[in-house]
Amino acid sequence: MMTFLLIAIGGFIGAIARYVLGTWLNKKSSKGFPIGTLFINLLGSFLLGWIVGDGITSGLYSFLGIGFMGAFTTFSTLKLENVQLRENKKYSMLYPYLAYSYIGGILLAFAGISLGSL
Repeated sequence: MMTFLLIAIGGFIGAIARYVLGTWLNKKSSKGFPIGTLFINLLGSFLLGWIVGDGITSGLYSFLGIGFMGAFTTFSTLKLENVQLRENKKYSMLYPYLAYSYIGGILLAFAGISLGSL
């Protein structure tokens, strides 16, 4: 039961953090590029890699890895923004967004694992 509570609390905090940070960053983007989601997902990839690389387990992993990071990062918003960019024919934003999100996310996850393993 404690694991569920830790995940729920982490998820609550992660969702609020995503909303606040994403909203703030997206206000900075005058051209409509979804910088908030991109930054959050790249940061989340790195931090989750770090958590895994550090070997964090049990309650702390439930809180941070599953709860906070699960709610902080957002695959569904990434997909929605990709569809919106495509529908609006903003290909000059769509393709870099896809590349930064997927390639950057994988590279940052590896970087986080490496740093956490030190």
